[in-house]
Amino acid sequence: MNIVYSDKTDLLYIRLDDRKQEVINRRVSEDVVLDIGKDDRIVGIEIIDASKHVMLDRLFPVKYEVSKI
Repeated sequence: MNIVYSDKTDLLYIRLDDRKQEVINRRVSEDVVLDIGKDDRIVGIEIIDASKHVMLDRLFPVKYEVSKI
C-alpha cells in the first residue's frame, strides 16, 4: 500500500495494489474516485479536497508522503 498526499492540489491517493495493471476510474461521489482493476477489485482511492474529508495526522502510524507536485 502506498499513500501520497499533495498539499498543492489537496489530493490524497491511496494505492492498495502496487502491481502495474489497467484500471477503470469510477467516481462514487463528488470527491471520491475509485480505480478498479482486474476482477473488479479496488486498486486505488483518490480523494479530492482531502483536507476537508480526512484528518491527515490521524493516518498515523501509516506513513504518508507529502508531494510538492
